[in-house]
Amino acid sequence: MAAARRLKRVAASQPGFLSLKGSSNSEDLLGGRRKRVNKNKKKNWNKHSDINDVEDFLEDVRHQERTTGGLLSEKPDDSLFFLDVGQPQKAEQKVEEPIEGKRRKGKASRPLRIDLILQHDSLVPPPKDVLSYQQPNAKKLRRIAQKAEQLAAKGVVPRRQKQLLNRRPVDRTTKKAVTEANNNPDREYYDIWGQESKESADPWYLQQTGKKLVKRPEKLNEKPSVLPAVEVIAPGGSYNPDFLSHQALLQEAHDVEVKKQKAEDRIERQLAVNKEDTATEETVFQEQVEGLVEEEEEEENEEEAAPNEEGESVVVGAITLAEKKTERQRKRERADKIKEQRRQADRHHTNQRQQLFQLRSIKASIKQQEQTTKAKQKQRNDKKEAQKAQPRRLGRLKFQAQDMEVQLSDELAGSLRQLKPEGSILKDRFKSLQKRNLIEPRERAKFKRRHKVKYVEKRAFREIT
Repeated sequence: MAAARRLKRVAASQPGFLSLKGSSNSEDLLGGRRKRVNKNKKKNWNKHSDINDVEDFLEDVRHQERTTGGLLSEKPDDSLFFLDVGQPQKAEQKVEEPIEGKRRKGKASRPLRIDLILQHDSLVPPPKDVLSYQQPNAKKLRRIAQKAEQLAAKGVVPRRQKQLLNRRPVDRTTKKAVTEANNNPDREYYDIWGQESKESADPWYLQQTGKKLVKRPEKLNEKPSVLPAVEVIAPGGSYNPDFLSHQALLQEAHDVEVKKQKAEDRIERQLAVNKEDTATEETVFQEQVEGLVEEEEEEENEEEAAPNEEGESVVVGAITLAEKKTERQRKRERADKIKEQRRQADRHHTNQRQQLFQLRSIKASIKQQEQTTKAKQKQRNDKKEAQKAQPRRLGRLKFQAQDMEVQLSDELAGSLRQLKPEGSILKDRFKSLQKRNLIEPRERAKFKRRHKVKYVEKRAFREIT
């Protein structure tokens, strides 16, 4: 770069150099003297060094390169001058053949002004991007290639090439699967937007190479709730509903409020205090005296019963030894045990024989039991289906349904212009996500300050006061 710049400067210093811009420095035109300054000191280098002439020269060189593609002194005469021989004669108009289709009348189409502005107007070629020509490990690859050429010149075959030559030939007789045409109506339907990808390769090959996709569990395809994303309000919620539908919506809102009021009343009844249970002076005195009189009577009874206990002498803790059974007793117990087992077996066989005569009643009982089981299963399934439409308990808090947006009869508007907005769209969407079990019910986090606020009086404020 520096060498090219030096060559340009030398070329421009020749007497044949043509400058497009005139010298604007009056001192150069008048040939005035420059002020003599001692430049041995470093501080005077930039202060008293005049480089305007160098900058003007370089700017002129750059301007010539942009406009003409090089220095004017290096251009040939043919590119700079032309021979004016007058206005050229009009050539004979050629018979134009008719062009099929419509032809635009008027002037020929010219490029748009915006396209001309965006075109590259400089004749200087763009700089070469060195990074685009670089290759990773280029030196190593070049050394490997040189080594391979040397081995090939000596007739040495590399090991990898030997393995390729010794490999068993592939049987080419097997035909590849022909791709079906798109216009074939009998081809298999494939949804490109579906979740499952079309596996055209061999399943064993996909399994061995680790490219076989994991089967998606069926439970992940189920929606957490059967409720729609946007629930349409009843007809009574319109801005101009009919009388019956509006009254039905008001009755539904009334039932909800009555249910809330009953729950509040039940809590108040449970927390209410009974006036009869309040403590009085008499009840307090009875609680304090309770137990004193009974303890005195018990002490007297114990004193009377003490002499009687002393007269009786009972041996406590005597160990009784079990008598040893004789052989005759053991045989009798064994015979009684065998008789009891036989009696139980005979009773069991008798019951089985009796059940043969009860087949009709047994079938009826089994049928009734099956009906009861089916009824319970249906009830259980109905309950499970009903629970799908209900919000589940996903977190610490329970889901609280949003208040119904109802307008009273005197609040109804006759047109959309007079309609008053009800509720909030953001809150409605947030409650819908909670109701469809997509997020858990939440409450606003409470801000708790860790440290106390410290108030400091600034000095400037103290000076004003």
